[in-house]
Amino acid sequence: MSCERLEINGVQYVREDATAKPGKRAVVVIDRGWIYAGDVEAYEDPITGKRLRLTRAVHVFGWKSCGFEVVVAKGKASGADLRPCAVPVDVPADAEIFRRPVGDDWGL
Repeated sequence: MSCERLEINGVQYVREDATAKPGKRAVVVIDRGWIYAGDVEAYEDPITGKRLRLTRAVHVFGWKSCGFEVVVAKGKASGADLRPCAVPVDVPADAEIFRRPVGDDWGL
């Protein structure tokens, strides 16, 4: 039997020797305190310049009783209020403060 990932009580466990590389999904902290997670793509808009587009996006609306690191590590299991976005999130590239890579299904 082979198992790449196991979930117990909402916590995902990954094999210790797993060498999977993170995809393009990340939690992105944007200027003015907005936090989103999504599949990040950089592109050049001919009018506004460099931009980021997050598809399959969720708004990390808030969380209680834990810190940002726990939210990133546990996603929904942390109790964070994650709200799906009906459309992709599109922001100027220089509005990004920082990003944390996460699993391809984080927040979904």
